Amino acid sequence: MAVVQFMVSLDLSVVNVGLPQMSAGLGFSAVGLTWVIHAYALTFGGLLLLGGKAADRYGRKPVLLLGLALFGLASLAGGFAQEPGQLVAARAAQGIGAAALAPAALALLTTTFPAGKERVRAFGIWSATNAAGGALGVLIGGLLTEYAGWRWVMFVSVPMAACALALTWRAVAAGPPAVRAARPDVLGAVLATAGMMLLVFGIVRIDRYAWSSPVTVATLAVAAVLLAAFVLVERTTAREPLIRLGLFANRSVAGANAYNLLVGAAMAAAFYFASLYLQRVLGTGPALTGVEFLPFALGVVAGSVLAVKLGYRLAPRTLLVVGGLLTAAGFAWFGMISPDGAFVTDVLGPSIVASVGFGLCLGPVVSTATVGVAARETGTASGLLNSSRQIGASLGLAALGTVAHNRTGRAVTPETLNDGYALGLGLGAVLLLGAVLIALTVLRRTGPPARAEQADDRVPLSARD
Repeated sequence: MAVVQFMVSLDLSVVNVGLPQMSAGLGFSAVGLTWVIHAYALTFGGLLLLGGKAADRYGRKPVLLLGLALFGLASLAGGFAQEPGQLVAARAAQGIGAAALAPAALALLTTTFPAGKERVRAFGIWSATNAAGGALGVLIGGLLTEYAGWRWVMFVSVPMAACALALTWRAVAAGPPAVRAARPDVLGAVLATAGMMLLVFGIVRIDRYAWSSPVTVATLAVAAVLLAAFVLVERTTAREPLIRLGLFANRSVAGANAYNLLVGAAMAAAFYFASLYLQRVLGTGPALTGVEFLPFALGVVAGSVLAVKLGYRLAPRTLLVVGGLLTAAGFAWFGMISPDGAFVTDVLGPSIVASVGFGLCLGPVVSTATVGVAARETGTASGLLNSSRQIGASLGLAALGTVAHNRTGRAVTPETLNDGYALGLGLGAVLLLGAVLIALTVLRRTGPPARAEQADDRVPLSARD
């Protein structure tokens, strides 16, 4: 499951460094280029709930295998793209595959390690590989872009998907699917995905149509109608709801997903801005840009390991607050970048602070999001958490990217680009402070793993079985 999550997380960031070369090679516009990221994040986020429901209904291993196969084939198609529309379509297909495999993998992890120190350790390993995939994706993307061409940014996922497919086939036991009460709500998935896509599309086009223009108002209004229709369908459908709305009555589920949405929004925008700042403002090449993201990657892994150690003594809520504050401080520091800056003075310090804080958040937020959830709904809860992160990533990149583009203006120089990126990174710090506020006000006060659970963890799993 760690290998699967590494691959999914890597694919979210591996394209960032290759974006300028993709733009030049296929002829993307400045705003249209963001759809290389949006297409993946939106289909991933919009269909995750359906993927989680399918995992609960049809079995986690079959859904995981299907998702891996689709992900690998879409990656192959993206590498052979000849025009912008083909690459965006391939990225969307990757998102569909990821929407099937991610909740199935996380549900398997959740049910295998239900409580105690082993759960803390398992989610620590999972969060470390998740973080490493996201951060190392920038390094891998930079090296591939400079020395092999941007197409290998897409091709790299093909052998990884094949490897994960083989590991899953051999290492994961096939468990029985849950009782099938009714067919999954496909209409709900369509409404949710269409509504989110229109919402992001409306925000992205603010550079062409003002907030008050009829085009923007109509786009956002239709998006709101579709999302409202999704909620209505979920409440009244005779099929099995995509998500049982009563799940949000669980404060852990509601709080963790709201926290995750804001963190996802800030982090996606940060990777985007930092990569473009290094290349377009400081003039760093793709390969060196990837290398300069290494401290961030190592910091996230270090924060994830530290979260495991502290998780035996501190409540998840405490780790979410501390991690969120550290990450916000790093982003605020990032917001002070300058056009005549340098990696050591403008990037290295904030990267270390933000990455350690982010690593502290990853495991606890996943563990919190599945507390008190019935076994038959673990796939749905896992899909919901992944969905909140991906939707947050897409909305955050759309909103902050548009704000940064407007601040840059029509005169594109290193100075104006710097102003836009600095504003976007500073607003990311504000989003993270909002996440901390949610952790303080919504999540309940809980303690670290009980002594009984810690003692029980010393008994081998085979003995308990």
